[in-house]
Amino acid sequence: MRVSFREMRAVFAALGANLGIALAKFVAFLITGSASMLAESVHSVADTGNEVLLLVGRGRSLRPPSDEHPFGFGGERYFYGFVVSVMLFTVGAAFSVYDGIQKIMNPEQIRSPLVAIVVLLLSAVLEAFSLRTGVDEANKVRGGRGWITFIRRTKAPELPVVLLEDLAALIGLAFAFAGVTLAWRTGDGRWDGAGSLAIGLLLASAAAILAVEMKSLLIGEAASAEVQQMIVGALEDGPEVDRVIHMRTVHMSPDEILVAAKIAIRATDTAAQVAAGIDAAEKRVRAAVPIAQTIYLEPDIYRPSRADQTDPSVRAADQGRTSRSPRRDRAEDPP
Repeated sequence: MRVSFREMRAVFAALGANLGIALAKFVAFLITGSASMLAESVHSVADTGNEVLLLVGRGRSLRPPSDEHPFGFGGERYFYGFVVSVMLFTVGAAFSVYDGIQKIMNPEQIRSPLVAIVVLLLSAVLEAFSLRTGVDEANKVRGGRGWITFIRRTKAPELPVVLLEDLAALIGLAFAFAGVTLAWRTGDGRWDGAGSLAIGLLLASAAAILAVEMKSLLIGEAASAEVQQMIVGALEDGPEVDRVIHMRTVHMSPDEILVAAKIAIRATDTAAQVAAGIDAAEKRVRAAVPIAQTIYLEPDIYRPSRADQTDPSVRAADQGRTSRSPRRDRAEDPP
């Protein structure tokens, strides 16, 4: 499947920047022999591979549903996002820590340190461009949420990956710059190894954050509170549904939500009325929340004594209702 450049603009920008940066850093390492430059080279190679993985995941997620996967392949984006975190830890962090420790134990003098410094400064410019592109794309969808909340709550894995990678890259460049400069000015190669070690620990931290977030998405996260409120409102906005008894939602992908709800109907409704009411309720939900593509509604008679407030699905229905203007249950309306 073809991946849209417009939808993945931040990933393409990061891919181009990291590919150029990786080549420049590796050449600088060959000239200088700096451990920090080698760690940064591996870091940029890992980031380049990560962007490729994100594009692969996006492309594979667009495949149509099959007999074996009737809900489609949207989860591929979450899986490849998790692979990115593993790759960032194993390829980037582990190697940088190992090389840093080796250079601290067996320090070497840096050759042509000015070459390393120039490459690091140019890399910082390119990384800043990539980060700015990611920030611009994130600002289009994050609304009024803060950056930490956005990274933790967004359902699309690509933007958090790009933002964290670019931020870690800029901090890593600062570590490399400090390591190279101190090793050059003091004549002590251990500072270069310390820079590599710091880069490795930084990458390990970024990988851990990504792994936690991608794991949550892989397990299955519910729709946001705002979206759940819209779903409950749409279900209860017709005469067919007295109330939502309980509801469960899960993101099958960033662009698709599965909705399963038990709805209260009147005891006097016929089977034909119930079927027509369910069809109408589903249409209202899809009109209000277009990404709610799969909807399962189970009709029942509401019995307040059986409501379990410890059940997350019951709380989801109640919380979705409390944000809206109160109304009486239709069963209580006068004839």
